Amino acid sequence: MRAVLSLNYLPNVLWMRYLLKGNAIIDVHEHFVKQTYRNRTKILSANGPLALTIPVIKTAHKMPIHELKPDNSIHWQRQHWQSLKSAYGSAPYFIHYADAFEKLYTTNANSLLEFEIDLIKLCIKYLKVDVQVNLSDTYIDCLSSDIDLRQHITPKVVPNEVFKPYLQIFAEKFAFEPNLSIIDLLFNQGPSSIDYINN
Repeated sequence: MRAVLSLNYLPNVLWMRYLLKGNAIIDVHEHFVKQTYRNRTKILSANGPLALTIPVIKTAHKMPIHELKPDNSIHWQRQHWQSLKSAYGSAPYFIHYADAFEKLYTTNANSLLEFEIDLIKLCIKYLKVDVQVNLSDTYIDCLSSDIDLRQHITPKVVPNEVFKPYLQIFAEKFAFEPNLSIIDLLFNQGPSSIDYINN
């Protein structure tokens, strides 16, 4: 059974869970859909949940994900990295991973696909799992045996899955926020993140 995923920006725990099962493919030939995780992630800031959105260069026609370019006239990389540092700078494992993430955020991103895949591969590295990131060659018409998650893992759909609480950086201010970006889990839980994902 194959999981068909959309490209996601610093994906949430549920998305990563499907990817790490090993039989998943990311459809990079589907059309870009606004207000989805394709260019958005959700973290926990000192003021509560915060959405970080990569601005994309708008075109007159629909474009497949793999052709999209970030709008670098807006200094979004610097803004996002500052938001991540502000949110997680005092998290237990931030210091262990920050340099590698900062390097990506300070290197000009000319392709949405490349930037997001580089982040996903970095997260996989720190989760210490051996899994391939498979990208589609064409738009995927799902088979009956496929699990199509392209419209399921989205900000507008509350997942049915139960997410056990783990200690988050602002636990004294907020109730547990489930299914945030994988980066929330990594910076808070470090090496044990993979056990959480697999449970």
